[in-house]
Amino acid sequence: MTLRSMVPWLLLALVACKPGGSASAANLAPVPVDPSVSRLRVDSMWQKGQNDFRKGLYGKASEVFQRVLLEFAVGDPRIPQAHFFLGESYFGAHSQLQAVREFRKVSDDFPSNPLAPDALYRAGDAYAVLWRNAELDPTYGRSAVATYTELLNRYPDSQAAAKARPQLQALSEKFAYKEWQTVRYYLRNKQIDSAILYMKGLVATYPNTPAAQQALVQLVTTYEALGYQEDAADMCGALRKYHPDTKDLDTLCPAAGG
Repeated sequence: MTLRSMVPWLLLALVACKPGGSASAANLAPVPVDPSVSRLRVDSMWQKGQNDFRKGLYGKASEVFQRVLLEFAVGDPRIPQAHFFLGESYFGAHSQLQAVREFRKVSDDFPSNPLAPDALYRAGDAYAVLWRNAELDPTYGRSAVATYTELLNRYPDSQAAAKARPQLQALSEKFAYKEWQTVRYYLRNKQIDSAILYMKGLVATYPNTPAAQQALVQLVTTYEALGYQEDAADMCGALRKYHPDTKDLDTLCPAAGG
């Protein structure tokens, strides 16, 4: 008899050697789990995660919400809430990209859930926080703009959309400020043509920002110095339209004032 042919007989012998052992499949069946015990355990974890979050224990809360998401039964209505809480926990722990991932799960996987608009708003917030300094790479700032804009398009009448509008304005001001810093660089280096090009782009893209107001004033001054009176008059018209509160506007643009 070969070793391979002996293996089944050895296994049967081991089973039979156990006290009361038998080779029947019934003795090898798993012990059934009481479903009520499992539900109580999940409910307890769910409550603990919320308590940890409210106490500001974001690291502990995120661990609990990760675990409870694995324990929830399919279709449990708390699943989108758990992803949202997990996103907020990551946000509180300064893990913004992980927060975005969880918020997007709510908005993308559960678009009809009442939390979906808020989840998109918070995803935009997470990107905005990552772009703290306007002089840094604006990639995250662009992602924030795209996310807030998506929120306005998908849920235009939501409270989250109402909160996103001033956030978009604030981001526009940061982008405009970044462009204005480039303009100043070209002005310092006497690269007037490049400065004019950037100022016109800034005004066209972000007309309602403080940086655009500065750019328009500078364009009026620059065009007048170059003898481009029609262009200067056009910039005066833009100043009066978008920034009528500009200091000494009538002095800067006397023809338009008359």
